[in-house]
Amino acid sequence: MELRGKKIILCSNSPRRRELLAGLGIEFQVDTRSNFEEHFSTFDLHPELVPKALAIGKSNGFHRPLEDDEILITSDTLVICEGRIMGKPSGADEARDMLRFLSGKTHLVTTAVCIRDSRRMETSSDTAKVTFTTLSDDEINYYIENYKPFDKAGAYGIQEWIGYIGIPEIQGSFYTIMGFPTHLVYELLSHFI
Repeated sequence: MELRGKKIILCSNSPRRRELLAGLGIEFQVDTRSNFEEHFSTFDLHPELVPKALAIGKSNGFHRPLEDDEILITSDTLVICEGRIMGKPSGADEARDMLRFLSGKTHLVTTAVCIRDSRRMETSSDTAKVTFTTLSDDEINYYIENYKPFDKAGAYGIQEWIGYIGIPEIQGSFYTIMGFPTHLVYELLSHFI
């Protein structure tokens, strides 16, 4: 993708989002300074619309106005199972609770992307379905102790050990489940250059 002098800024602490954006062959810088507080409980929306609202909030909360040659990317991922919305767990106990709840069930993972420059904003989201096998407490505890999934929606990373042993089926984009739908990012960016 030819950026024609545009500077891409990724506003995300996620190492996975950094890795996936780099995988698109795009040069970018990371600036995570945003005044936005992530609280999905404040939105009275259908669960699948909440990630869009959060991605927009992160973008609007960026700590400074954008220059004319800058493009800002923000994103948010949530796990939805039986109407329950799961963000990042606050610690091991909440991670354990989330994984026990997801065990043996199919759930949705929705990731939204917001891209804006100094003139306009575009937002889109993608949803994938993930099926977990029934996980034992030993498997859940092993995963939490060894992988510490406290920065991941739903307390898991599909690209980690738990994905190897506990996810027999997905429908949709693997990268959406990882937290960054690369096909959407590429498509939206093409509208700005």
